[in-house]
Amino acid sequence: MLLLLPHPAHAMHLAEGLLPFGWAAGWTLSVLPLLALGVTRLRQRMAQSPLYSPFVAMLAAAVFVVSCMPVPVPIIGTCSHPCGTGLAAVLIGPVMTVLVTFVALLLQALFLAHGGLSTLGADIWSMGVVGGFVGYAIFHGLRSLRASLGVAAFAAGMLSDWATYAMTSFELASALHGAQPLGTTLGTLLLSFLPTQLPLGILEGAFTAGAVVFISRRRPALLKFHALPAAPATP
Repeated sequence: MLLLLPHPAHAMHLAEGLLPFGWAAGWTLSVLPLLALGVTRLRQRMAQSPLYSPFVAMLAAAVFVVSCMPVPVPIIGTCSHPCGTGLAAVLIGPVMTVLVTFVALLLQALFLAHGGLSTLGADIWSMGVVGGFVGYAIFHGLRSLRASLGVAAFAAGMLSDWATYAMTSFELASALHGAQPLGTTLGTLLLSFLPTQLPLGILEGAFTAGAVVFISRRRPALLKFHALPAAPATP
C-alpha cells in the first residue's frame, strides 16, 4: 500500500549536491581514463566500419530513453529506473558503454535535471562502469559455458541492472553513513531499492534478451562490433 501512495520523487540518478564535494570529485576523476579510452577506441573503430558511429549513437539514444523511465522509491525519496547498459555492453563492449553512458547522463543532467553535473562521475561509475562490465562479463561467461544467446543476454541485462543499483547504494552509503556503520546504511539502501529494482531488473533482462535475439536474426554482424580490431596506426 505504501508503494501505491502518491509520493514526490526528489531525484533521478544521484542528484546535484547529494554527494560531498570530495567524494563527487573522486568518482569523476577516477572515471576520466575510461572515458579517454572510449574516445580513442571510437575513433579507431570508426575507421574500420562506417556503420560503427551511427550504431553507437543509436545505442546512446536507447540508453538515454530507457534510463529516463523513473519509478519512485517512496522510502528514500529517489527513483529506480531501467538502465540499458547491459544491452550496450553486449553489443559494443564495456569500454564503449562507459562513453555511451556519459553522453546519455550528461544530456539528462543538462536538459532534464535527471542527476547532476557534480555527481556525473558517480552516476557513470554505477551505470556505465559497473553495469557495463558486469553485463559484458556475465554475457560472455555464460556463452563460454554454451548458454543460449537469449539466456546469456537475459542474465546480462538483469544482473547489469542489479549491479548498477548495488553500486549506487554503495556510493551513497560510503559518503553519507556518518556515525552509522557502513554495512547498516548500505543494507538499508539496498532494501529500499529492492521492491522496485527487483522487477525492473527482470524486465530489463527480458528486454535485453529480446533485442539481442532479434538483432542476431536480422543483422548478426552487429553482434561483432565490440570485437572490431583497432585501426592500424598511420605512419
